Amino acid sequence: MSKYILSLDQGTTSSRAILFDHDQKITAVEQKEFTQIYPKEGWVEHDPMEIFNSQYNVMLGVLSRAKISAKDITAIGITNQRETTILWDKATGQPIYNAIVWQCRRTSGIVDNLVSNGLGEYIKQTTGLIPDAYFSGTKIKWILDNVTGARERAKKGEILFGTVDTWLIWKLSGGAHLTDYTNASRTMIFDIHKLDWDEKLLQALDIPREMLPKVQPSGSIFANAKIDGVDIPIAGVAGDQQAALFGQCCFEKGDAKCTYGTGCFLLMNTVSAAAVSGNGLLTTLAATLNEKAQYALEGSVFTGGAVIQWLRDEMQIISSSAESEKYALEVPDTAGVYLVPAFTGLGAPYWDMYARGIIVGITRGAKRAHIIRAAQESIAYQVMDLLHAMEKDLGINMKELKVDGGASRDKFLMQFQADMSCADIVRPVVHETTALGAACLAGITAGFWKDQNEIKKNWQRDTVFKSKMDAAEREKLILGWKKAVERSRGWAE
Repeated sequence: MSKYILSLDQGTTSSRAILFDHDQKITAVEQKEFTQIYPKEGWVEHDPMEIFNSQYNVMLGVLSRAKISAKDITAIGITNQRETTILWDKATGQPIYNAIVWQCRRTSGIVDNLVSNGLGEYIKQTTGLIPDAYFSGTKIKWILDNVTGARERAKKGEILFGTVDTWLIWKLSGGAHLTDYTNASRTMIFDIHKLDWDEKLLQALDIPREMLPKVQPSGSIFANAKIDGVDIPIAGVAGDQQAALFGQCCFEKGDAKCTYGTGCFLLMNTVSAAAVSGNGLLTTLAATLNEKAQYALEGSVFTGGAVIQWLRDEMQIISSSAESEKYALEVPDTAGVYLVPAFTGLGAPYWDMYARGIIVGITRGAKRAHIIRAAQESIAYQVMDLLHAMEKDLGINMKELKVDGGASRDKFLMQFQADMSCADIVRPVVHETTALGAACLAGITAGFWKDQNEIKKNWQRDTVFKSKMDAAEREKLILGWKKAVERSRGWAE
């Protein structure tokens, strides 16, 4: 019997491959960063071939590191950066343009036109999303509008669209054109109630249906990947945030998690109810093992861990992301400095495509450590905004929030998150819950694990962070944050 599940975790800044054994323990990890392309202000692109090549190489690398062969793999799970849009030539497999990344703002004008044409409420009711350049639909239109002959060829079925999961499935299988419900639900052209592409929105964006992938449940057999001559089923596929919700065993109504990656994403399982937010949150599809739809309420922070990468790569005031915690602890507070990292606008609950990043409250006494701490705190403030919006929507006080992702290792950040949120912040033993979720979906589908109950028995908590801050101090800090956010809004209009 095969011994492992292979999880391919294709993220915004790196590709990873992780091997899980039957106890859901990580056997080996391989990771490779890839190029971030910024052609113009507010534009973000990736090279689709570099995405695939980096993912393929780490996949082979993890097998080598673990000293196993492809025959030892029961199934493959894929999880991916969502909304990022790739169009490619069906005959040659070559992209016709760079991938337009979820963070990219170039299609803001297309979104404005949809809203001015009266489609704003229709989009929300049909797709569960708030009209924004974040999602895939307007990115598809932009490529079709700007690559000569692309739309005509797409109508003939010669040009295919896919989010990153679809691109990887197509490349690994040699031509299977498929996606899952979770990724489809992030395109702004998918009806999350009928579970089908929406004809009215396809017409509004002039997107040919012929170029769209077939959609199926997250836990199902998609295709076989051929690795070293061995056929291995791709048996689980989910967008990164829905995969993390599954990996955190948030199976019951009200279970919630937040993933701290390039962005931060707070999701709560609402099971069969497609909860509609009055506070700027999204309704999205959760990962499932069958055809029946399950829903989640989601809040998105566009710039989470990316603000620390900015300090490292662009500002060069830290040499590694891990240094941010050390500097943040060198000072007792930010000395009144706030950093709003609205580099690509603001997500929930503000949804301001034209907000831009600012640093305010600087005095002559502000030091490097104060700015680094302000960057750290900005991540927690943004997640706090999501959590409070979710509490208002559902009329609850959230007592516990499960956390995962790279920045969840940062003790300072997690403690400040607990202080701002007044909720217990629960960190699991396995931080890689995005990859774990994809592995669990694939493993259950392939019979490696029996069911969700077996998955849940193996989930373990590591650390619980509880609020230590008094209410007056908390309110003072939050008031400053709200003022700073208002200064950042509408800047690029």
